[in-house]
Amino acid sequence: MEKFSPDKKYIPFTYKMMIPYLILVLLTDLLVGYIAYTMLVESRTEMAETNVRTALKQTRSNIEYQTDEIKRMSNSLFLNTNFQNALQFRGNTLENMLKMRDDIVPYMKAPLQLYGNKLRLVLYTANEAMLEITGDDMSEPIGRSDYYVMSERVIENKEWFRSILTNNQDSLWMQADSDSRLGNISYFRKLVASNAAPSVIGYIRVTARIDELFGNFDTFPVDQGLELRLVDRVQGVTIYEQGTPDKPAKPDEYLIISEDIPIPGYVIEARVPHSYLNKDASRMQRAIGAVCTISFVVMAAIGFLVARISGKKIKRIVYLARSFQEGNFYKRIGFPGNDEFVYIANSFNQMAASIQELIRNVYVQGLQKKQAELDVLQAQISPHFLYNTLSAIVSLANLGEVEKVTKMVRGLSKFYRLTLNEGKVYISIENELEQVRMYLEIQRVKYAGAFEVYYDIDPEILQVPVIKLILQPFVENIFKHAWFGESIAIRITGRKLGDRIELKVIDNGIGMRPDTLRNMRSGSFQPGSYGLRNVEERIKLRYGNDYGIQIGSHYGAGTAVQIVLPVENAEIREVRE
Repeated sequence: MEKFSPDKKYIPFTYKMMIPYLILVLLTDLLVGYIAYTMLVESRTEMAETNVRTALKQTRSNIEYQTDEIKRMSNSLFLNTNFQNALQFRGNTLENMLKMRDDIVPYMKAPLQLYGNKLRLVLYTANEAMLEITGDDMSEPIGRSDYYVMSERVIENKEWFRSILTNNQDSLWMQADSDSRLGNISYFRKLVASNAAPSVIGYIRVTARIDELFGNFDTFPVDQGLELRLVDRVQGVTIYEQGTPDKPAKPDEYLIISEDIPIPGYVIEARVPHSYLNKDASRMQRAIGAVCTISFVVMAAIGFLVARISGKKIKRIVYLARSFQEGNFYKRIGFPGNDEFVYIANSFNQMAASIQELIRNVYVQGLQKKQAELDVLQAQISPHFLYNTLSAIVSLANLGEVEKVTKMVRGLSKFYRLTLNEGKVYISIENELEQVRMYLEIQRVKYAGAFEVYYDIDPEILQVPVIKLILQPFVENIFKHAWFGESIAIRITGRKLGDRIELKVIDNGIGMRPDTLRNMRSGSFQPGSYGLRNVEERIKLRYGNDYGIQIGSHYGAGTAVQIVLPVENAEIREVRE
């Protein structure tokens, strides 16, 4: 093996770790920077989008308010009986003029004066005797609020009017005549007489400028490249547009936000360029890049400083490890402070002091385990039990009890076959219980009906491997020490408790005095309790100190023995495989 030389040049581990450390710091800065940039851009985009949606909702509210006012204006005429009667009046020219002055014009002028924006209120009357009032030129933009009284014949040949009659439409918004060219929109509805059989006595048309319906654009940033449109959803055409983009852009460069309005078939639409949503991205990118660069430089400097300080301590630990490699466990190392290096140094020192003891403990434990297995081999063929059984067989043979002799010989044969188990240490719980049954069958020939046995075993645990000969010693102990009176009852239970198995052997025999029970619990087994001690030692050697036996007893009432075993460990898995 190559000897360690203090003069040999090598690269300290701490400096080697600097490369992945710097890469990790760089990747972390890039990741944090990317996440921060993405979140800021998303936040800015969401804020801008929220502002646009808010402005769009305000525009919708304004349109809703204006259209409701126009509908209320038409309702005031539609529900006015004096106005309806005046429209149906048929007199001479003077009478018609007076009726127009007194009962028609005032009702038309009043709502126009209350409405804030400029409107054209047109009345198309079916009464041919009604005089006409012509206001401003309707082919020109609306300059002021004005009213008109015209004959129905003026529009009867208009395509838009024939379409309304054909489809039996009423109370609708549309663009008629020059509305499209002038940027206007009209509300059209029928006037129906209510004093007789319902009949159409005329039509009302209220024309408004679309830009006045939208209101002002103080809350909508049309000056930053945004566009606001009124779209006819039925025909798929834009009938009004406000705002001009900074430069021509492709459709996928816009975020389109739409909002339904109270005018059926129409929707307002905002086209927001992505350049508006991300206008601060470059500035944020530069700021985040500068912060990440500063962070990387600072973390790199800290890393080099830590590597230099910790490298000295690691070098001393390396020298100590080399001395341990050479078999020198007497050297010690100490560091001031209370950091991880102090813990490592103390661990090295404790390790040096413990290695020899650990070697010795492992060696002794191996010997104890082998010795315990030898003990169980000796216990597998109990001369005392064998001699007593053979003696009983001879006595029964002399008495001519051939059937009992045959039964005892068969039981004895099967008992020792299960006990030997082909030399294997592990046996299934089912076979362990069968061994106990064979033992009890042999005893039943000797004791006749003087004892009863009850089994309460969970079928789930029957095939679990356990070390052999852990139940029979406790059952045998009952016949040796617990017999009290003319009969005795034995109960054997088994169940699974999580990752453990609990076996119990319970009898209603004489029990144990408190001092005897105390000695057994403390590990001071009494003479004649070799089987109990053997089971306890074998369980702990195989499974560990967390498993073993517990004994509970009341003098004059009986004894219960609890055996706790694991469901599975490395050795059991090997047995199953």
